[in-house]
Amino acid sequence: MSAEASVGSHAADSAVPQPACHNTDTHRGAGLLGSKYVKLNVGGSLHYTTVQTLSKEDSLLRNICTGGTDVTIDSEGWVVLDRCGRHFEVVLNFLRDGLVPLPEDYRELDEVLKEAQYYRVQGLVQHCLSAMQKQKDVFESVCRIPMITSVKEEQRMIATCREPVVKLQNNRGNNKYSYTSNSDDNLLKNIELFDKLVLRFNGRVLFVKDVLGDEICCWSFYGEGRKIAEVCCTSIVYATEKKQTKVEFPEARIFEETLNILIYENNRRSGPGGLHLLDSSLGGGHSEEEGATGGDRRVRRIHVRRHIMHDERGHGQQTVYKD
Repeated sequence: MSAEASVGSHAADSAVPQPACHNTDTHRGAGLLGSKYVKLNVGGSLHYTTVQTLSKEDSLLRNICTGGTDVTIDSEGWVVLDRCGRHFEVVLNFLRDGLVPLPEDYRELDEVLKEAQYYRVQGLVQHCLSAMQKQKDVFESVCRIPMITSVKEEQRMIATCREPVVKLQNNRGNNKYSYTSNSDDNLLKNIELFDKLVLRFNGRVLFVKDVLGDEICCWSFYGEGRKIAEVCCTSIVYATEKKQTKVEFPEARIFEETLNILIYENNRRSGPGGLHLLDSSLGGGHSEEEGATGGDRRVRRIHVRRHIMHDERGHGQQTVYKD
């Protein structure tokens, strides 16, 4: 091949960009301290910065500048780093300014953390960890209330939940009589109390709402996957010779049963001892208790009602009372 052909071929090759793996050298020793500016090729993402910026923290990038770490430099003078360059700009801006906005998405934030840990930029590592902890605190403070849509869903949720469960059955439309004058206010008070209890015991008790049940307003308390107590807030009363539905607001009794159910908070299988303690915690009062089958496993059904007139319904349904 002639000398002219060789020169032409060499010029043509130099005009075509070469892959990073070609024409690269590994340098160690003096590092990059003799240079003021540094060209970085991070996984194909090109960055132009200074040695002073890279040396601000005791990190892998400072070691690259001082010669403490092997560096690969291509034929054009780019320092080649075999990392994904997607978040390197965040690392670089943190070294420049000491503070940098972080992505709100948790997955991207975790990716930035991994890059900061690789480059050993401890300031950015702590910044990422603080941001992740804040996101975790915000997430844990959010109160999520499941809405029951079917009986099977309710049974599965209660059976598998490791926390005590408090359910409010709220169905104002499930009524064939008119309401007494205070019933609507009491119904709203029950709902407001439910919201307050959710905020107070969030993370300790699972609160669920049931808008499809047969009761108008009824509280149910579950532990170990079974019903422990029930507070029914509705009754049928006579007023001016006609039947009306009355909704009560037994705040103290509801709060007491919520505290009682905390016995099952940290013990999914507390055994008969827990049941005995729960039963013995009940005092006197004007409530009723109905036994349930299953030996000592009883369900306390507390009905906030007054003088019995007569019973017009079958066993297990609402009893007629008079104010």
